[in-house]
Amino acid sequence: MRIGAILAALLLMGGAAGEARAQAGSCKAAKSCAEAVELWCGGYSRADRDKDGVPCENLCRGKAQADEIRAGRAC
Repeated sequence: MRIGAILAALLLMGGAAGEARAQAGSCKAAKSCAEAVELWCGGYSRADRDKDGVPCENLCRGKAQADEIRAGRAC
C-alpha cells in the first residue's frame, strides 16, 4: 500500500512539473504555429481559449494547420 502511494505521488509531481513547463511559455512567447501546438499539447490550455481547436490564433491560420502539426506529434 505504501509503495502505491509513493508511485501515485511521483506521477502527480511529474504531471504538475509538465504543466508548469507548458505554462512557462505563452502564445506571446511562441514564434510559430508549431510552437503554439507544442505548448497546447504540453498542457497550456489557455492557448485555445475559445476551444475551437486552434491554439494561439495569432500564429495558426486555422484548425487544419493545427491538426496537421498535431498529427506529427503524440498529442
